[in-house]
Order: sequence, then C-alpha cells, then structure tokens
Amino acid sequence: MSSKKTLVKKVRKEGIGIISGILIIAALFISLNTFSPILKAEISYKFSSSKPDFQKIIPVDQDFSILIPKINANSKVIKNVDPFNSKIYQPALTQGVAHALGSATPDQSGNTFIFAHSAGNWYQANQYNAVFYLLNKLVKGDEINLYFQKKLYNYSVEEVKLVNADEISYLNNNSENQLTLMTCWPPGTTLKRLVIIAKSKL
Repeated sequence: MSSKKTLVKKVRKEGIGIISGILIIAALFISLNTFSPILKAEISYKFSSSKPDFQKIIPVDQDFSILIPKINANSKVIKNVDPFNSKIYQPALTQGVAHALGSATPDQSGNTFIFAHSAGNWYQANQYNAVFYLLNKLVKGDEINLYFQKKLYNYSVEEVKLVNADEISYLNNNSENQLTLMTCWPPGTTLKRLVIIAKSKL
C-alpha cells in the first residue's frame, strides 16, 4: 500500500515539474515574441553607422505616409480613423499608423494628428505601434515628413512630451500647420502617452 502511495506522489511530483517547465517555456516564448521587435529596433538604432538619407527613402504610399529619417520610420498612414473606437483603430493599426478622424490633413490649415496605440493586451504589442517604437529618440529640430496625395510636407519637431493616458487635449488642438504624433508609452503598455509636436517648415 505504501509503495502505491509513494508511486502516486512520485507521478504527481513529476507531473507538476513537467507542467511548470512547460509554463516557464511558454512565458519565455511569449515575452520574446512580444518584446523582440522593441529590442531589435533599439539595437538597430544604437548601432546604425549613419543617419538615413531622406532623399533615398522611397515612401511606402505617396497618397498618405509618414517618414522620420532619424529613426528610419516609413509607414502608410490610414486616413480618418476613430481614435476612441478600438474595434476600428486596432485593425487599422495592423496596416500602418492612423490619422485621427476629424483632424486636419497636411494640405489643410490645422493640426494633423497621427497615432499608434499599443495593443490592449501586452502579449499583442508586436502587432501594433512598431513604427513609433523609437519616437522617444526625437528631439527639437528633428525632421518629420508626410506625403499626402503625392505631395511632400516637411515638419520640424518642437516638443517631446510624456503625458497621462487620459490626456486628449492634443487631439483637439487647432494650431495651424501643426503635426502631432502620439503613441502609448512604454511600448507594449497603455500607461502613458508620448506626444511629439512638430511645426510645418513652410
């Protein structure tokens, strides 16, 4: 009888060990899958030997796209996306970054608002926001370029801010010839918002 109990205990112990091992491996895989794009972007930026030449960068979409030479960002911009409806903006952000519904387009006087939210779940972070992973590298004077309807619009960074997640005044800003970029920060979370304000170089 005692040998049976010993065998049962041994089987249970081995089973718990196997399950624990599987869970640890799964956790490591998910973490690597989630944060490897962030690490890759950081490493690529840190060891880049030279600043990308904007003149040689071909925009992915001349109808509406954003180019940020310093961080080698080149992305399609999805026009008129509701920033308050995750059922709309999450699918849009799998295709690029999003232009906020109701904000100006580059050919209009006003504030052009472009955003990239992280996923609602941290383990989906690598599906969204990748274009803006390195926005924190921007400083005053850095160049941002938009293509809209095959015309180039140039902007210069004025401010870089970290704000609370519920701060939406930047979306409603009606400043003329302004470009505002916003993303969740840190990447893969919804804790804060990183805001870049740039002015048109007319």
